[in-house]
Amino acid sequence: MRALLRRYRGAGELLSCEPVTQGLLNRGYRLATTRGAYFLKHHLDGDRDAIVRQHRATQRLERLGVPVAPPVEDAGGDTVAVIGGHCYALHPWIDGRHRGGAQLTVRASAHLGALLGLVHTCLDHVMDAGHGDRTGSDRTGSDRTGSAGSRAVPYAGYESRDPALTFQEISELLALARARRPRDAFDELAAHRLVERRALLERHAHRRPPPGAEPAPGWVHGDFHPLNLLYRGVEPAAIVDWDRLAVLPRAEEAVRAAAIFFVRPTGRLELAKVRAYATAYRRAAGADARELAAAVHRVWWERLNDFWILRWRYVRHDLRADPQFAAVSALAVWWTKEYETVREAFTA
Repeated sequence: MRALLRRYRGAGELLSCEPVTQGLLNRGYRLATTRGAYFLKHHLDGDRDAIVRQHRATQRLERLGVPVAPPVEDAGGDTVAVIGGHCYALHPWIDGRHRGGAQLTVRASAHLGALLGLVHTCLDHVMDAGHGDRTGSDRTGSDRTGSAGSRAVPYAGYESRDPALTFQEISELLALARARRPRDAFDELAAHRLVERRALLERHAHRRPPPGAEPAPGWVHGDFHPLNLLYRGVEPAAIVDWDRLAVLPRAEEAVRAAAIFFVRPTGRLELAKVRAYATAYRRAAGADARELAAAVHRVWWERLNDFWILRWRYVRHDLRADPQFAAVSALAVWWTKEYETVREAFTA
């Protein structure tokens, strides 16, 4: 760690290093030095070129007034340190806290939508042709490929989930949940939701979005949710974790983010906040109601077919996402029942 810090002029001498516990995909550490505090990120995917592209994007976004935390450059001007085959990046430590939708007023929800619209608009300016491409993967297993220049370069698109594959996955997960020993309340809920979801899919399989139904593509953050946004007081201080920067349907990111920020523990969305958020997003991003309606339909279908939390638990034996399951699984059921109301909240 001390050898790594010596790469950076003015970083000071290491005083302490503490793991940052939040986050699922990378490792992070809070470093205290004689010159201040820093966040050290260990990128587990190790794709140096992609990390550099993300860093350049945040540097340009900062110049446009987007609240971000660009990396610190080392003495040679590099932002990625490769040590033992592992990629690390040093960022300034941002004093702030995460705020879920329950902690946001209707007005603050509108500001959040405007912020995401600003991100999408500014990314269109900074990610011009020649800055490389990025391949992302959704949690249902479909590949999404985008390349530099959201308007100059074609978007490859991706097909929505085939319900036949979901029925097979439900059967496999159901068997694993029922076989778990000792079984607990989570396993009982998982089995109930899997049976319930199978019945819902049988009734709604004909509503699978057809190829070509996705809304307009554009550069997106790729993982916009409360743990990747820091607030200082009531104002956003920094959008962090740009690992999934990609060309994807931008309105779908707006809908996914709302479904995370504004879901209640019961699985219902706080629709007054969603309306304020979506109205501000459409205005800031220049998106119309038809674009949001298409996104609502595709994200609803994605949620109806998605069991990533159960795959983590029963296949990967990783329980870190378990606390999210109750609300996420209830949301898919409630959203199906209130489909028209939800679509109206995003488009009116």
